Amino acid sequence: MSLDQNLFTLTIAPQADDPAFVDLADASGTVHYRKQRIPGTAYHINVFEPLSEALLASASAPGATSKHKTIELFNPSLSVPLDSVGTLSFKWAFSWEGHDFEWKREECYMLRKPDPAVLVALTKEPPGKLKTSAVQILDYNLNRFDIADRKGLEIVILTALLTFHDLNETYHVPADTPPAYATPGQPPVAQRKASGSAPDLPPRPAPKTGVDRVAEIQAMRGEVNEITVEDECDVDDWAAYAANLLEDDAMLFITVRSAGAGQVPKVLQVVEQTKRIRHKRGAYLQPCDAFWGPDLEHRSYRS
Repeated sequence: MSLDQNLFTLTIAPQADDPAFVDLADASGTVHYRKQRIPGTAYHINVFEPLSEALLASASAPGATSKHKTIELFNPSLSVPLDSVGTLSFKWAFSWEGHDFEWKREECYMLRKPDPAVLVALTKEPPGKLKTSAVQILDYNLNRFDIADRKGLEIVILTALLTFHDLNETYHVPADTPPAYATPGQPPVAQRKASGSAPDLPPRPAPKTGVDRVAEIQAMRGEVNEITVEDECDVDDWAAYAANLLEDDAMLFITVRSAGAGQVPKVLQVVEQTKRIRHKRGAYLQPCDAFWGPDLEHRSYRS
C-alpha cells in the first residue's frame, strides 16, 4: 500500500555525521523525534524531542533480535510490552488503553475482533526489507475511537517501528561494518559533557554462511513458510533450507518465490533441487499451486 501524499508524513533517516542518531522529520525538514541507539551488550534505544532533548520513550531487550521488548514512556511513566506474536509472519503486538494493536511489516492495525481491524499507521519500505524511509500516522482513523493519550500512542507506534530497524540491521549489516551505535567520542545525550573514552566494543561474530545464512535472511522476513530467493547464497543452500522446513510435521506447505525478475531461473533450480533432496530422504513433493508473472514465480508444495 502506497503512502497518501496529502497526509502528514515523517521521513526517517540517520544523521550523516553519526548513524547512532536517527531523525524523524516532516516535509519542511523539522525534526519531530530523534532516536539514539545506546552502546552495550543489551539492546537499548532512547526517543526524545530534539529541541528540548526531553526523553519521551525508551525501548530495551536482551538483544535487538529478542522476541520480547519493553517500551517505557516518561512524563508520565508507563511500561508497554512489545511482543513478537507471528508464527508464520512478521507480527508484533502491544496494548494501549484497552485497545490491542499489531504491527504487520508495513502496517499497524488496531484489532477490533470480531469486527475488521483498523489501519492506524503506514510505512514505505524497500522491497523485502524492514528499513522504513517514511511513516504516516492515520489520525482520521484514530479519531473514531476514544483514546485519551493520543500523543503517547503515537510515540509507542513509532518507537516500536524504530526497533524493527535495528532488528533488520542485525541481520543485514555486513560483518566488517561497525554497529551504528559504536561512534567513537559520541557519548549518550545525558552524558555529552562527561570525560573519558567509551570501552571497547566486543568483536562482531563471524558472518553466517550457507544454510545458516539463508535461515538468517528468512528470519528477518518473518514469513516462515514463504521462501523469497535472493542473489545471495547458492541454489543448494536455498534448497537445503526448504527441505529442512518440510521435515517439520507442522509445516503443511511452503511457497518458494523470487525477490525479482532476475531470480526467477534460480527459483526453478531451487524447487527442482528441493524435490531431489526430498526424494533422497524418502519423501516427495506434490505441487498444489503455481503462479507466473513478469517479475515473480513461485510454487507451493505440500509434503
